[in-house]
Amino acid sequence: MPKILRIINRFNLGGPTYNVAYLSRYLAPDFETLLVGGEKDESEDSSSHILDDLGLNPVIIPEMKREINLINDRKAYLKIKKLITDFKPDIVHTHASKAGTLGRLAADACKVPVILHTFHGHVFHSYFGKAKTLLYKNIERYLASKSTRIIAISELQKKELAFEHGICSPDKIVVIPLGFDLQRFRDDPETKRVDFRKTYGIRDEELVVMIMGRLVPVKNHRLFLESIRYVKEQSSIPIRGVIVGDGEERQHIENMASEMGLSFSANALECHPSDLIFTSWIHRADWAFAGADIVALTSFNEGTPVSLIEAQASGKAIVSTNTGGIENVVIPGITAILSQKDDPADFCLKLLELVKSDELRKSMSDAGWEHVRSAFHYTRLVGDMKKLYGNLLSGKEEQIR
Repeated sequence: MPKILRIINRFNLGGPTYNVAYLSRYLAPDFETLLVGGEKDESEDSSSHILDDLGLNPVIIPEMKREINLINDRKAYLKIKKLITDFKPDIVHTHASKAGTLGRLAADACKVPVILHTFHGHVFHSYFGKAKTLLYKNIERYLASKSTRIIAISELQKKELAFEHGICSPDKIVVIPLGFDLQRFRDDPETKRVDFRKTYGIRDEELVVMIMGRLVPVKNHRLFLESIRYVKEQSSIPIRGVIVGDGEERQHIENMASEMGLSFSANALECHPSDLIFTSWIHRADWAFAGADIVALTSFNEGTPVSLIEAQASGKAIVSTNTGGIENVVIPGITAILSQKDDPADFCLKLLELVKSDELRKSMSDAGWEHVRSAFHYTRLVGDMKKLYGNLLSGKEEQIR
């Protein structure tokens, strides 16, 4: 049985964790997998329930952290080399940047036959200045030269990696979209909706505009606040903004809300009719989305946003900035309205359009599930990856190194 050493930065709540978990669990019995990851960052919510539900017990490398630290990074690198020596994998498959750097260097040093890396996103714009961005690009170019294949999660991401950022030749990149267990978003949504809205004191007649994700600068929550304020000023329709998630920007976002004259509540016990509700992390995304009417995304940069896949599975209308792999996740004009990421006025107008039109929200609701149920189910992900692994190991697909 072929062996896979699968390495991810850390098991934080999000698409990468779900996908390494599904691959580790459902590629068996055709492949034996050893799952490895770093420790969760303190600013992020734990995703241990994802691994526990699938019966996975990963190896944790505490030194593999997000920030660059030469001492910790060397310790993590040596631990990965030891794992490779002991486990003797046929494939080392890394996910995200830190795991991709340490894992691929170790795999190359140990002469692992097949080395793969999945870009779940990238930091080539909207994160750092020009000098630091160029440094990261050069590192990724070198690592790509040590890789058998690079896996992109959308066609747009493949084009960006190959042609915009010059990471490697397009012939070296295989597109395999993410996959999820989406049926839970279809189960008993009305009961979940009533319970969610009761928990947070939301009246039946209020429209809920929800944004879900880490509270970090790249998510651009200022635009979300501005759009909520704009709609409240331009329409008499009662709305509530709901911010699901947490992170380093929490206090800053609360300060911005106060400066804009938006009232907010910080937990479920505060039932006054505030403009905004901060829920922090919610593990049951299906429960949260059931309580929403519109799902917003305001990011400067995205890979494949899980929140929009889940929102469509939940039958929710979407308004989003058009950035990264968004167009590979939604159907523009059918399941989502998109605005340019640098045009706040356009975003505000499009949110207002959705708020005012029951018919538009209904049509998007109907189309969303039909779109995602075949394109983003985990069984498709597992099948695509199994085929790639098998072809590379059998020599049916040329190994480009």
